Amino acid sequence: MITGSCLCGEIRYRIEGEIREGVSGCHCGQCRKVTGHFSAAAPVPWDAISVEGTPRWYDSTPGKARRGFCATCGSYLFWEQFDGIVYVSAGSMAAPTGLRLERHIFYADKGDYYRCDDGAPCYVDWETGEEIVP
Repeated sequence: MITGSCLCGEIRYRIEGEIREGVSGCHCGQCRKVTGHFSAAAPVPWDAISVEGTPRWYDSTPGKARRGFCATCGSYLFWEQFDGIVYVSAGSMAAPTGLRLERHIFYADKGDYYRCDDGAPCYVDWETGEEIVP
């Protein structure tokens, strides 16, 4: 079980079961703007997570995806693409998680001020696409 919360504690969550796919680092323009760098998140089926408190949702891609955050402290917690899966911000999880950064996605869109030399594969866009060298 993994637990987590926003910075102020108004929103808390509990993930039951194992997170199988690990953490993805997303470097798309939206994730960079919402986090200030790149997003690190893990996919969790909605039926495996319980949330206490009410996140505020922003339709970042209307009709396709939304982002959940705490309206009090502003912590970015969730990204949902309406497919039964929610991506949970790894930084909001209480340690130890036992998770690893498994991949970088939308690496072609990353900021020009950094490189990822951590050994995880880097993809132009989704992990099903072309892999590129950092």
